[in-house]
Amino acid sequence: MSELSERFETHEPGARQAGEKLRCDACPVMCYIAEGRTGACDRYGNFDGRIVRCDPVTILEHRAETGGEVVPFASGGAWDGNPVGTARPFVTGIGAGTTYPDYKPAPFIVSQEVEGVDLVTVVTEGIFSYCGVKVKIDTDRHLGHEAATVRANGEAVGHVTTAEYGSQMLSLGGVAHLTGGSKSEGRVTCDTLLALCNRQPVELTIDDGATVVVEAGKAPVIDGKLEQRMRVGCGSATIGMFATQWKDLVDEVVVVDDHITGVVSEHQAGKVIGWPDTGIKILGRRSTPGRYFKVSEPGLGWGGTMVSDPLEILGEFNPKKGARPGLSLLMVSTTGEQFAYYELNDALKPVEKPFPERLRKSVDLIEDNCEPALCTVLFMGGAGGSLRAGVTENPVNLTRSVHRLQTYVTCGGAPVYVWPGGGITVMVDVTRLPGNAFGYVPTPALVAPIEFTLRREHYEALGGYAGNVRSIEDVRKKGGEYFNERADKAAPAANSWPPLAQLRREQGK
Repeated sequence: MSELSERFETHEPGARQAGEKLRCDACPVMCYIAEGRTGACDRYGNFDGRIVRCDPVTILEHRAETGGEVVPFASGGAWDGNPVGTARPFVTGIGAGTTYPDYKPAPFIVSQEVEGVDLVTVVTEGIFSYCGVKVKIDTDRHLGHEAATVRANGEAVGHVTTAEYGSQMLSLGGVAHLTGGSKSEGRVTCDTLLALCNRQPVELTIDDGATVVVEAGKAPVIDGKLEQRMRVGCGSATIGMFATQWKDLVDEVVVVDDHITGVVSEHQAGKVIGWPDTGIKILGRRSTPGRYFKVSEPGLGWGGTMVSDPLEILGEFNPKKGARPGLSLLMVSTTGEQFAYYELNDALKPVEKPFPERLRKSVDLIEDNCEPALCTVLFMGGAGGSLRAGVTENPVNLTRSVHRLQTYVTCGGAPVYVWPGGGITVMVDVTRLPGNAFGYVPTPALVAPIEFTLRREHYEALGGYAGNVRSIEDVRKKGGEYFNERADKAAPAANSWPPLAQLRREQGK
């Protein structure tokens, strides 16, 4: 018998207890768990004859003046009006337990008075099958063509999506990968999402593209090389920003870029400040004056192109349009990492020369204006039936309340972006949650904390479980349905609770 099968078995629904094992009803797997063991998810276990949530419920403390340190609850004290530095605790969904299988109220429905307003926060850990992550990778390097498959451990887990300014974007996960493919694809997808959401490094490979190590809040590692910075802008934007820095120091500047390569003598910025023509020719598709598309295929070279020698993108210089022996030329990438200086010889061919000190400051200025490369991981999920039914017996009322801005949604205490339109589709930066805030169930699906905060009268009006509302003091003393210990943590300084700005708007302040 394997160690895993010794820990749990799964059966059709039946009696809660089977011999010395207890059946856990926290997810659709419905494990039978032996004493002292945990279920398939490692989140629930059988200890002392009862099902226990193995991780403590996390209660956040907001206190800016302590530099983010945890403040004991006993410190108490009157609230000083600072919307960030409040000593009031906030019960999160982390470690709280679940509403599954839908019919029961959320594990914690907590009341708390703030600024004379009686608020209710409904707390749960949601099981998300419809979920994924959006990954923003700040880099000028080409990672893969749009719609190319992204893989982890050889399994398809997502795809490359539309690039943004200075960043490559990946869309990973989703129900099609979690449940629509093979068992291995679903398992690997779930593992990948869980690691990314819990801020762990994950190696991804992109078909016909790069291998990249992604970790939220860290710089990406692309084909084994740690990325340093994202570009200051496209080649055209770089020309516009720094044309005056180069005036009278060099005769021509070309900023090499996969998107738009810029040429200062032709560019509008150059014309405005009186830059003379140089007779230069760029081997690319001319867009508007001084702006060229497709000077190269995308790659890991200069400016996100395949170019290793920037002279590859130059044609013949035209003496009838200003080319002359001795004409000076600066070629630079959009990050300032690659740069070279040339002068035209008697045959009007560019010859590389030692880089002059007079241009060093302008190249350094490009680098100084580049932000550090960073990986951003946004968890995205749709709050479905089990979540909404745990808040109210008429789930559509919660959806309408959220879109009316009467209900404030958080994820592990972090603010979320709620997408317009139907349903409750949320997106949150995982770095704003406490560590290891996400879990999984082997259906497979992710488990994410979620909280809904609203006025008590609004909660009662939308058909909430008024009889299950508890004070925060009671929560601290008794825990929840599954025996919960309490983990006190400091909230990230950028997160503010309660939603005071929203309350004050409602009060007309």
